[in-house]
Amino acid sequence: MKFTATQIATLLNGEIVGDKSITVYKLSKIEEGEEGSISFLSNSKYTKYIYNTKASIVIVNNKFVAEKNISATLIKVEDAYQAFTQLLSYYDQVKADRTGIEEPCFISKSAKIGDKHYIGAFAYIGENVKIGENVKIYPQVYIGDNTTIGNNTTLFSGTKVYSESIIGDDCILHANVVIGSDGFGFAPTNNGDFKKTPQTGNAIIGDRVEIGAGSTVDRATLGSTKIGNGVKLDNHIQVAHNVEIGENTVIAAQTGIAGSTKIGKNCMIGGQVAIAGHIIIPDNVKIGAKAGVAASPKKEGVILQGSPAIEMRNFYRSSAVFKMLPDLKRQIDTLTKKLNQIQNDEAEND
Repeated sequence: MKFTATQIATLLNGEIVGDKSITVYKLSKIEEGEEGSISFLSNSKYTKYIYNTKASIVIVNNKFVAEKNISATLIKVEDAYQAFTQLLSYYDQVKADRTGIEEPCFISKSAKIGDKHYIGAFAYIGENVKIGENVKIYPQVYIGDNTTIGNNTTLFSGTKVYSESIIGDDCILHANVVIGSDGFGFAPTNNGDFKKTPQTGNAIIGDRVEIGAGSTVDRATLGSTKIGNGVKLDNHIQVAHNVEIGENTVIAAQTGIAGSTKIGKNCMIGGQVAIAGHIIIPDNVKIGAKAGVAASPKKEGVILQGSPAIEMRNFYRSSAVFKMLPDLKRQIDTLTKKLNQIQNDEAEND
């Protein structure tokens, strides 16, 4: 799909300097601009690229003044970065504006699907499923029986939603996300093996939640695993059974959360964090990458780091001491040797 400079300037409320009729059909970095692409300049470090970029259109700040000739058409706006972000959002909406049902796919006769939907090829929609309006279901998505999906939600290819799951409005589930799979529940037997504990609950995903590719949210043993409104999960995250994550918490890739842990609102959790089960993390807590959280923090808003995780300031103090351990050991060995010599000398004198 092509757009003219006039159309883009109208969308961004910008001023055109150059050819108003020039068209673009793709996005690019300013230093990698190609003919037919649109880019932006907001960071002065990249100003040098605007004079030789091959991009057809560049969005710039109103205050930008060219020092040399520029071949690209400019669109001047109040804030180039925000304007380009707005353009990206619009581009995403246009790109995702699909409707209809592709074949082959399976839709149960008991399923209820709202208007303006898109269902890709090889999708499976089970019994008594309820799907809202403007929902996008990409190819090879599986939706189990008795599942509910809200309005304006997108499930990308390969996503699997097990039965009885609930997904809210305006959610995005990226490729190969799994919602409602069995929690890791096994009871040891007298024979030394393990007997599976039935996972009879479900998983509930709130509104405006985004879940990255390859992440898993297990169903509860009893009750529900709950992901609050506005939560953002990165790729390859494991959320175990009966976990609850509060509103607007963000979690980076490869984090694992063990069963029945409760995480508060507005928390920020770094990559590769390991969180033990049956603990409570208060609101506004920040956890640094690769931390291991084995116990409940005692207060809101703390910053944790390390394994086992401790408050950040104590972690840095401990790190400083850790670096000195080889020298401290040598000093202790020397002092121990001297002390032993003194004790031997005193024993001989006695």
